[in-house]
Amino acid sequence: MKKLLVLGAGTAGTMVVNKLRADLPVSEWDITIVDQSDTHYYQPGYLFLPFGDYTPHEIHKPTERFIPDGVTLVRGAIDRVDADANAVLLADGTSLAYDYLVIATGTTPRPDETPGMDGPGFRDTIHEFYTFEGSCALADKLKTWNGGRLVVHVTEMPIKCPVAPLEFTFLAEAYFTDKGMRDAVEITYVTPLEGAFTKPVASRLLGGMLEERKIHLEPDFMVESVDGEAGAIVSYDEREVPFDLLVTVPVNMGADYVARSGLGDDLNYVPVDPGTLQSKAHDNIFAVGDASDIPASKAGSVAHFSVELFAKNFVALVAGRPMTELFDGHANCFVESGNGKAMLIDFNYETQPLPGKYPVPGVGPFSLLKETAANHWGKLAFRWMYWNVLLPGRPIPLPARMSMAGKNTDAAGSDAA
Repeated sequence: MKKLLVLGAGTAGTMVVNKLRADLPVSEWDITIVDQSDTHYYQPGYLFLPFGDYTPHEIHKPTERFIPDGVTLVRGAIDRVDADANAVLLADGTSLAYDYLVIATGTTPRPDETPGMDGPGFRDTIHEFYTFEGSCALADKLKTWNGGRLVVHVTEMPIKCPVAPLEFTFLAEAYFTDKGMRDAVEITYVTPLEGAFTKPVASRLLGGMLEERKIHLEPDFMVESVDGEAGAIVSYDEREVPFDLLVTVPVNMGADYVARSGLGDDLNYVPVDPGTLQSKAHDNIFAVGDASDIPASKAGSVAHFSVELFAKNFVALVAGRPMTELFDGHANCFVESGNGKAMLIDFNYETQPLPGKYPVPGVGPFSLLKETAANHWGKLAFRWMYWNVLLPGRPIPLPARMSMAGKNTDAAGSDAA
């Protein structure tokens, strides 16, 4: 009996066990998944909690509900991976052997990595929305906040869902406008990037949207520390941005056990082949979702598209065939812009977001790099898709690799990737 061990029952890990349990014979393969949490969170919902668009109970369900029959769910914290012995050691001393290992423990915000970020003012004047607890705390804060200087801040890249800080900024602007207090709020968007986003065409468009909404952009800001008592973030080049309310995206890092196991880079992400997601150090280890170091967005769509191809590759590998279904970094992200509208961006390792229609060329119904109500409703509909289609591993009629059909390539101009 071959043993497949999956670490992490988040988006990518849950998809992996659902797809591979259906593809691998029960009589030949034992599949186990490990996670320390009894609760599975719909993390895109964290963006909406602070503004009252979702309630906390709408974005979490029991983990075991999404683990299929024929897969063993082990609850426990991971101590380390002994790659030489093909075993995973849990914090309680349990040892789990494997023939193949899939690391899917994602990425976590680490405010402790920036001096002062989790010090005086944390969860009072300093907030984050990348955790369930943080998003709920920020919701409570916004209910009573009377205005002042709001700073939305990205510490460093990469981060989970790189458009989310911009989405929060746009939604906050619309939220304060609807409350009749926009004039009482000065909004600044602070980023380590040269512009609003990582890709040139999208960056120009998103930067223009910030300007239209009278939101100041502070680029190239490499934060050194946060002074919660003085109410300021300080950069390495000694710039200061004052705040009355700081909503920050802390450093994102992979799981600590990855470092203890000697499997990760400086941020605890597992170096893998970007096409197959196979570890560069161990042929029987893979990393999927946010846990790997692939140069793609750490987003749910990337987890979805990459796991689709990973599952096909894994079945081929264990059957003695080559892995030919190479992932291209395909990401597809709705960008909420407030007032019931959103944009959609579609890109991969080589091609930046471009205007057009998606998924049907010339028809849509979604528009690329354009604010529409249809895009907004597409974003909201994704929650149902997540619980009922994506996690259970059911087929979605979208290509895992990016298509150029329906895209206006002339828009890239000299910025073409």
